[in-house]
Formats: sequence, structure tokens, C-alpha cells
Amino acid sequence: MATSLQRASPASSYGIQPSPGFLARRRLVDRLVRSLLFAAASLSVLVTLAIVYVLVSESLLFFRHVGLVEFLTDTQWTPLFANPRYGILPLLAGTVTVSVIALLVAIPAGTVLAIYLSEYADNRLREVVKPLLETLAGVPTVVFGYFALLFVTPLLRRVIPGLAGFNMLSPGLVMGVMILPYIVSLSEDAMRAVPDGLREGACALGYTRLQTATRVVLPAALSGVTAAYLLGMARAVGETMVVAIAAGQNPDFTFNPLEGAATITTYIVQVSLGDVAYGTIAYQSIFAAGLTLFLLTLAFNILGFFLRRRFRQAY
Repeated sequence: MATSLQRASPASSYGIQPSPGFLARRRLVDRLVRSLLFAAASLSVLVTLAIVYVLVSESLLFFRHVGLVEFLTDTQWTPLFANPRYGILPLLAGTVTVSVIALLVAIPAGTVLAIYLSEYADNRLREVVKPLLETLAGVPTVVFGYFALLFVTPLLRRVIPGLAGFNMLSPGLVMGVMILPYIVSLSEDAMRAVPDGLREGACALGYTRLQTATRVVLPAALSGVTAAYLLGMARAVGETMVVAIAAGQNPDFTFNPLEGAATITTYIVQVSLGDVAYGTIAYQSIFAAGLTLFLLTLAFNILGFFLRRRFRQAY
């Protein structure tokens, strides 16, 4: 009885018993494939740990000379000057301001476009629009930077006369367009994965197509949509060339989008060009700035994780 309940192999189902050598080779291949998959999965974790180790170890050398309180509270960032100041707040303010402007453009527009492609557009239109949006993601960021500096900024100065030549508004708007394909593509995929039974049930209750999309489909796909938002946020926070070209490299502590400012990535690029000697405090400051950027991105990801879990519990 116990023998009849055992799962038969494809060969034994036809009355063919596999040889011991065949079974040994199959177990060997299974172990080899399992080991390769484990190594591939572990590689990303090891790379992340290596990055964290480099950032933390180099940042500790920096904080031996600069106090943590000064680093977090000083409103001047001049590591390359004769009288250096090491306050991260100007770079942090520029990074947050540009990223917020980009997200204010990309999240509403991306969500609306994803809802349209998922719930309203037919298959032919979707097959045309979505590849075009994904092609936009392949445009080099330096092109977006010069587009912001030479086209968007002069256009905005006609509307806002007091706008500076280097400002945070122009690169923020362009970055919003730049990260739009990430949000649209992932959000639309998440919405398309929602079972049609939920849509049919909402229609049976008298919901309109818009109510079905906003009250049923969007909450059901919130996990994927939030992941799209987080990816767009990480892309905006880590952007370098657009802000380096169009926002300037002057680290002023301001949240005014009409003024120019430097971001964390802009400063890292500026120091990494080779003008600063290796091992100096100015050189080590780029690792402290990079660690700050890493912790900022990590905080946003943790916040998104808790928001997704809370929303799942609510629904």
C-alpha cells in the first residue's frame, strides 16, 4: 500500500526502471544547479554588504576629524575651501528639493497614465504607447541635463522672471519626466495582474469604470504601485548629471526651487574628478555624503515597506 502511494518517476510509469548511475547523475545535477542559484542570489547580498563596508569604514575616518553634530547641524558645506565647513544640510536640502519636485510630477502623471493603459486603452494602443515610454528610459541622462538647461530653463524664465540661470525647478521637472517610464511600466504591470473577478464584482455592484480603477484595482495593486514609486524615488535621489548641469554646484542651504543648489551626487562627482588628494578629509567627505544618501534611500524603502503592510492589513 505504501509502495503504491509513492510518486512514480516518468521512466517507471512506462515500466522502465532508471539505473543507479542515472539517479546519481540527476542528484549531482540537482545539487549543482541549486548551488549556482544560491550563489547568484547571494551575489547581490555580498555586493550590498561590500558597499556598506566601504562607506562605513571610510566615513569613520572622516568622523575622526569632524564631529557628527557639526556634520548634521551646520548649514555650510565648504570642504574644499581654506576654512572648511562640513555641514551636510545644504547638500541634503538640494537633494530633497529636486527629488520632491520630480516625484510631484512623476507620481500623479504616472499613476493616471498607468490607470489609462490598464483599464481604458485597447491592446493596440497599449502596445504602441508602453514601448515608447520604455524607450524614453534609455535616453542618456546628460541629454536630459542639457535639455533642462538650454530649453526648460529659458522657457520657465519667460514665465518666472526672477528665475536664476541655475535652479532646482528646471531639473526637478525634467527628472519627473525622466522617471515617468519606471512608474508607468511597473504600475501598469501591477494593475494588469489584478484578477478580472475583482473588476467584474465591482461592475456588478454598480461601480463605474473610474470607480473600479481607483477603489478596487489600485488598492489591490498597491504593493506593485508602491514599489514603482520607490524605484522612481531612488532614481530621482541618485540622479547626478541632470542636477549637475542644470542646478549648479553651489551648496547653498535653501529649499527655494527658484534658486540653484548642489546635491549629494553632484558633490561626489565634483570631488571624484581627481583634484583632491587621496586620504585627505575632503576626499573622505564623499564617503560620508554617500553614506548619508544610502541611509536616506534606506529610510524611504523602510517607510514604503511599512506603508504597504499597513495598507494590506486595511484591505
